[in-house]
Amino acid sequence: MSPNEPASNAGIRNARAGAMRTLIVYESQWGNTEAVARAVAEALGPETAVERASALAASDLAGVELLVVGSPTQGGRPLAGVTKLLTSLESNALASTRAAAFDTRLPMGERGFALRLLMRTIGYAAPKIAKALEAKGAHLTAPPEGFLVEGKEGPLRPGELERAAAWAATLRAPVGR
Repeated sequence: MSPNEPASNAGIRNARAGAMRTLIVYESQWGNTEAVARAVAEALGPETAVERASALAASDLAGVELLVVGSPTQGGRPLAGVTKLLTSLESNALASTRAAAFDTRLPMGERGFALRLLMRTIGYAAPKIAKALEAKGAHLTAPPEGFLVEGKEGPLRPGELERAAAWAATLRAPVGR
């Protein structure tokens, strides 16, 4: 690594060289999704890299064996950085990649009828991320997961980081189990 190379680029470079094969990609507006991404990475082990989607190019995903992508849900969709990265991938770019998707979201069961109805209509980011990953050839290792925040800006609900770590442990299982 050159002295001018950011540590994050070194992690991606090492992924291509075979030293690190797991990558957590996220976007975060208030820090909640980043906290979940880091909890997932910690649970997956020290060789796991964590990167903002907006800092990556499609070529940075080459050679990654397990790709986990997360974003807050805003307007029923992931943030633009995640969408841009996933749409920039060539068809079948993730054909040999296992993947999982997560989002951060408000707990709808505790919200008013109108907001619950709206969210049923527009949905959450994680299923849309999962669909995009599959469209690029990835094999999902787990259903999309949502982690709860108390309000638009957070914080995460108590216990959500522990739940994220437990969810991460399920992502190592081979596809089809």
